[in-house]
Amino acid sequence: MSAEGWKIIKLKDICTKIGSGATPRGGKETYLSEGPYSLIRSQNVLDFSFSLNGLVFISEEQANQLNNVEVIEGDVLLNITGDSVARVCQVPKKLVPSRVNQHVAILRPNREKLLPEYLKYYLLNPKFKNFMLSMASVGGTRDALTKSMIEDFEIEMSDLPSQIQIATILSALDDKIELNRQTNATLEAIAQGIFKEWFVDFRFPGATGEMQDTLLGPIPKGWRVGTLGGFGEIICGKTPSKAVPQYFGGDIPFVKIPDMHDSVFITHTFDTLTDHGALSQRKKFVPAYSVLVSCIATVGLVALTSQQCQTNQQINAIVPINKNASLYLYFIAKSLRSTLRDLGSGGSATLNVNTKSFADIECLVPTEKNIQNFNRVVKPLFDKILELENESSALVNIRDNLLPKLMSGEIEV
Repeated sequence: MSAEGWKIIKLKDICTKIGSGATPRGGKETYLSEGPYSLIRSQNVLDFSFSLNGLVFISEEQANQLNNVEVIEGDVLLNITGDSVARVCQVPKKLVPSRVNQHVAILRPNREKLLPEYLKYYLLNPKFKNFMLSMASVGGTRDALTKSMIEDFEIEMSDLPSQIQIATILSALDDKIELNRQTNATLEAIAQGIFKEWFVDFRFPGATGEMQDTLLGPIPKGWRVGTLGGFGEIICGKTPSKAVPQYFGGDIPFVKIPDMHDSVFITHTFDTLTDHGALSQRKKFVPAYSVLVSCIATVGLVALTSQQCQTNQQINAIVPINKNASLYLYFIAKSLRSTLRDLGSGGSATLNVNTKSFADIECLVPTEKNIQNFNRVVKPLFDKILELENESSALVNIRDNLLPKLMSGEIEV
């Protein structure tokens, strides 16, 4: 036992349900954009939080075929296959009842003995997280956790009152992080509304109503059709050689697709580079307020850089010549998701938009004055978003430092 009075117990002896789901018959072609039941997939399960990005819905008939994997309030979700294996969160109350597919496992503890929130945080403890990752990499070509592996997971349990106190401390931090996320979503929606008003509906300050015909349809006089590459340099990232351990673990953010989920600004990355590692590919530096767009596999995620960084090869960065154009390009990039998916299909199972195709995507180029005015109006909103995201990053650091100490009994509650 790691602390006095704590018990070690296998999950199969403390959970009333452990199991994954399936993809409904007909696959993704039968998914609904809204419906009575959500279908939770691995892309929705992030560490500590649930992502609504890419959430799909199924009919009541499809849900009935998956009744054995019904998700109820409080269930802990664990990704069990692929690159996202071992990610853990809880299902949001607003999404139940729902179902999971075959890449996500439901863990439902006996609440009289084990608090679901405590189980979530226990699985996210770096020590146990690394254990799950090592288990997932054993014996196969694709990372996977099997049901029998999960059932045999041993966890160290404090008594229920202590579990409640530990979960309350960590949940308070996560609740503030979530509140910041919701506030930022509102601020971004306000800026998105202004973007639509000015650059989609063409009701911008000083609009005369005079239009000209283009291949993209009628646009205001004085505007033109250009390309993403016309706004500045396009940098496709690269991963330094992992054979050189001295390249990793420094202070330079190294952005990968998981860092972009549910983020406006990149304020925290799972991996970092040393000066030596970054200088090994010095042409891949991306300055602050560049626009990052995921272009391989998970295509169409968009984020802004908050400081100089580098990215991996799955991300294209737009480094605008005119820094005032960053926020305009951010929303242009967000509007291109379907275009990127069409470009990236190419008959391959994995979406892939190469840098040239990305740079050649056509878009509207308003006057410099229009772009400057838009930046002046929405930048205060983005400044607040960045402030809250930096605050959330600090809270994440506090939580991540507290979590292993609380779970080991090093800090008593």
